[in-house]
Amino acid sequence: MLQDEAAAGQRAPTAVLTPPVSLEGGLAAEHRPPNLLRRVLSLFGNVRPGSDLTQFQLPPLFNMPKSQLQCYGEAVYCIGEDYLNKCAKGKSSLERFASVVAWSISTTRPALFGQAPFNPILGETHHVSRGSLNVLLEQVSHHPPVSALHATDAKDNVELIWCHKPVPRFHGTSVEAVIKGKRHLRLLKFGENYEMDSPNLLIKLLPTTGADWVGDVSIRCKDSGLEADLCYYKSHAFLGFGGSSKSIRGKIFHSKTLKTIYEIDGQWDRIVKLKDVHSGEVTILYDAKKAISGLKTPILQAPQNMWSTESATVWSEVSQAILNKEWGKASAAKKNIEEKQRKLQLERESSGELWVPNHFTVTHTKEDEWNCSPLEQSVPPAPIIVSP
Repeated sequence: MLQDEAAAGQRAPTAVLTPPVSLEGGLAAEHRPPNLLRRVLSLFGNVRPGSDLTQFQLPPLFNMPKSQLQCYGEAVYCIGEDYLNKCAKGKSSLERFASVVAWSISTTRPALFGQAPFNPILGETHHVSRGSLNVLLEQVSHHPPVSALHATDAKDNVELIWCHKPVPRFHGTSVEAVIKGKRHLRLLKFGENYEMDSPNLLIKLLPTTGADWVGDVSIRCKDSGLEADLCYYKSHAFLGFGGSSKSIRGKIFHSKTLKTIYEIDGQWDRIVKLKDVHSGEVTILYDAKKAISGLKTPILQAPQNMWSTESATVWSEVSQAILNKEWGKASAAKKNIEEKQRKLQLERESSGELWVPNHFTVTHTKEDEWNCSPLEQSVPPAPIIVSP
């Protein structure tokens, strides 16, 4: 059942909401610490290559003023041209599949070197609405960090279910965060379920710095017998120099025959084109400028309905201190949150209490694969909104 006031505890009226990361960088791009590279390298001075960084603690100087749950949510509810809406309006299964591919690309947002969102606390939630689309996220595990997302749109008969588990590892000159888990997009009107992966985040430290999305993404719909393979990569110009680190290529094909229908090529931060291999016709599949530039900041419309577990409330003091560049205050506030969570964990362990998510059922295998299923069929309207 959805969290009621008793389960959520005392509602906190304070919430700090910041602009989403957009094509122009958004507010987070303005909060870059001084001597960034030197400070980043100092963080990894005693870390061995191959180390799992899941429990690595960042000082607030390297945090953007928002939680990872908010970043996941923004990829869904912060959008210019509505590619999710297009998925439900396709006249054929092939047209809908191409729209799903475009929507998947639209969830890729610019990565910021030297800045990371807060690692959500156990039971933290993020609940936002954009028009008829209602989005709810919950942190269903802290160690390892696992985030679940459920979104429903009654108007377009669309449902989203995500389960994300980032696994960051240090490789000496870089850090790569492998995003494990699946995303499901369901077009209920057509009885179609689309399953897809996420690209991985590569943070380069030497010889040059940068943060880019890399790796392969598969999108498949068993109901229509269609699949897509995408590759996020860095293209190279003359003699291997230059090029774009935000390139993407791939294809849409029939699952049974493996026959290619469309070829995909472009840059996910610019234009991605779709080429019909039979006719040779080229069309624009995705336009980043229309999709992820000039994004609107969420606003708190109904503070009386906001849960105390809401990300914008949990991290409000830390976020505000970061915005004010009061690093000592930010460190103290973040430490207070972390110590409180450790205390709660010790209390649960001593009493033998097993923590259970409020909004999802969670299972995981011996191979550490996680699956999350929402407890409710639909997500209710949220106290935080984004104007369509």
